[in-house]
Amino acid sequence: MARPEHNYTNHDITDKDILYEDNHLIAVNKRAGDIVQVDDTMDEPLDEKVKKYIAQKYSKPNGAFLGVVHRLDRPVSGVILFAKTSKALERINKLFKGREMHKTYYAITRKRPQPEAGTLVHWLIKNPQKNVTKAHDKEVQGSLRSELSYKLVGELDGYYVIEVDPITGRPHQIRVQLSTLGCPIVGDNKYGYPRGSLRKSICLHARRLQFIHPVKNEPILIVAPLPKDGFWEKFEGLVR
Repeated sequence: MARPEHNYTNHDITDKDILYEDNHLIAVNKRAGDIVQVDDTMDEPLDEKVKKYIAQKYSKPNGAFLGVVHRLDRPVSGVILFAKTSKALERINKLFKGREMHKTYYAITRKRPQPEAGTLVHWLIKNPQKNVTKAHDKEVQGSLRSELSYKLVGELDGYYVIEVDPITGRPHQIRVQLSTLGCPIVGDNKYGYPRGSLRKSICLHARRLQFIHPVKNEPILIVAPLPKDGFWEKFEGLVR
């Protein structure tokens, strides 16, 4: 079952990309290949696209406020949350810092994890020059403790679907920790998969985000549909 290879082109944010919105927050189903904030590629980042969407939707000629509260790697798809006010930004940042934002990802690998469920703890160090994170079994100078839980949820045509709940939020954490388990994510040649993807994507999707709304004080569950790319659809029945 081959994965399709598409080159992603620039696109605007539309109503169909919006997963949740109120006066305080807006959540978007990020496409693989989008960057969240500007980098040295100078490609238009997702936060600017969302600002333009808000400004146009609500007729704000002077532009819109948008606060970035977390990030997804460029080749990763799924739910990403932004703050529409400075008050919401401050409060949602506290939720992330207090680990009160519950995130669930799905990864596809070509190797069955052994054991099939468990907790991974590593100490990670990121090399910003090479944009690569290295995992250590023990604490080393400059490392950050990183923890996630995972479980195998299904298999199809030699591909394995793993549900991942990160407890910490470190750069490239899921990618490098699954690779250390012997299960590099499909398409992620940076962390051990044999080949990369022309479409700037890996098979890692941020599926769910659960938290207590920082202003309304009510439970929020945001679910990001799987990418419609001819590959992820095959696993729809294995993902909840």
